[in-house]
Amino acid sequence: MRGFGELEAVVMDRLWAMGGSGTVRDVLEQLQQDRTIAYTTVLSTMDNLYRKGHLTRAREGKAHRFHTVVSHSEHTAALMHQALNTDTDSEAVLTHFVGEMTDDELARLQQVLRRRSSETPR
Repeated sequence: MRGFGELEAVVMDRLWAMGGSGTVRDVLEQLQQDRTIAYTTVLSTMDNLYRKGHLTRAREGKAHRFHTVVSHSEHTAALMHQALNTDTDSEAVLTHFVGEMTDDELARLQQVLRRRSSETPR
């Protein structure tokens, strides 16, 4: 899984914030709160995301409603997994990553690991 271009990332963030679904007009209205942007720019960006497989779409009247294929957390997890699998020393990557975590983040990680180990059959 690849990361997104700058505008693609903004569009995906807006869609995720809207529950994973929206029309070009919905996203345009959200984006126009922060910047000047044309409808056609948003349309072409969302069409690109659709062609790349990040969005699905369904006809809704004269427009399409776009839906994210994965949640924001699933996308982020896939990027993290990719980073670990492309580095020659994944243990070093994990060591640096965990070393940068706050105490709260470490506690949440430990909770996830405990939950996973209790769910895994032995």
